[in-house]
Amino acid sequence: MDFSLSDTDRRLVEGVREFAASELAEGALRRAHSDEYPRDIARRLAAEGLLGLTIPAADGGQGGTLLQAVLTIEAISMVCPKSADVVQVGNFGPIRLLSAFGSEAQKRRFLDPLLKGEIIFTVAMTEPEAGSAVTDLQTAAVPDGDGMRVSGEKIYTTHGREADVFLTYVRYGPGVDGIGSVLIERDDPGVSYSEPERFLSGERWVRMRLDEVPVPADRVFLREGGFRKQIDGFNVERLGNAARALGLGRCSLALAREHALSRRQFGRPLCEFQGLQWGFAEQEVALQAAQLLLYRAAANADLGFPSATETAIAKIQCNVAGFAAADFAMQVMGAAGYSESSLVEFCFRRTRGWKIAGGSLEMMKNRVAEAIFERRFSQRPARPSRSASS
Repeated sequence: MDFSLSDTDRRLVEGVREFAASELAEGALRRAHSDEYPRDIARRLAAEGLLGLTIPAADGGQGGTLLQAVLTIEAISMVCPKSADVVQVGNFGPIRLLSAFGSEAQKRRFLDPLLKGEIIFTVAMTEPEAGSAVTDLQTAAVPDGDGMRVSGEKIYTTHGREADVFLTYVRYGPGVDGIGSVLIERDDPGVSYSEPERFLSGERWVRMRLDEVPVPADRVFLREGGFRKQIDGFNVERLGNAARALGLGRCSLALAREHALSRRQFGRPLCEFQGLQWGFAEQEVALQAAQLLLYRAAANADLGFPSATETAIAKIQCNVAGFAAADFAMQVMGAAGYSESSLVEFCFRRTRGWKIAGGSLEMMKNRVAEAIFERRFSQRPARPSRSASS
């Protein structure tokens, strides 16, 4: 078994690192604390061919592998954490579903500008009563001529304050098979937004209210029975989450290393204290283990959708290791790490959020347990038997 990267992948990583160092390092801290999505960075990444890495060339993408997309987002997140969000939108989010299942008209209208970094595309999934239990969603799509009318509410949507297009989970009928999705544009009639609220990470989100929003037939995306396709695609998004957590953990540890080499206390550099040496060693071991699990999930997926179990394992380890590294780096740097003058405190806040977003660690552990026991464990209470209810 070969654990080394291919020559092609190694050259890609080297090129991305050089680009990030020369084009993204300057201004990384400013971007991290900005409320705005870095649309200028999206256009620059598009010009470098770093959006649509896994999208087939026939659809305007690069025709690369999922591993190459993981390597790219990891390398960029180590230099400019905020720019990694752009790589996520352009490679790991609903863009893959759009390429795989969208009509030619939908691709022309939405995929082309996405690949040019001109629009923001996101998933509107979570509802007030449907978080981890996403199949409890209530946003309803009812027939209206050739199209649909959609009513409901979405919350906690990533980039929801600025997104141009929302891949919106809707219910056409009862049960899991009644769930699908539509494409809703920001200024569609009947769409309204609350005042922005702020996550711990600094990102702002809005409540998205849908009041009989007319969705024409050409923006109905997946009809009844589409839920499983959407969740398969969501596993790709989880790998982007995991890769950014890993990258931000490495970014934090690198900053702490520089601090430990230059900062002197009690007449010695911090790096000479064995307690800190062991801490650095522990974080490095955890990050390398997470990296291998992430690469396995991505490599095994090739150009398809990854294994749900391998994705869950990778997300757990990357989320835990990335946050632990940021937490350790903050402790090493003390007040300097706790201050907004360092990227470490931003990495700490972002990596904490990813232990929740994209499927909480508890839900990921449930998925792994199901693979171990080769059976599904419903989290819902057992239904009363007919005799008990009669």
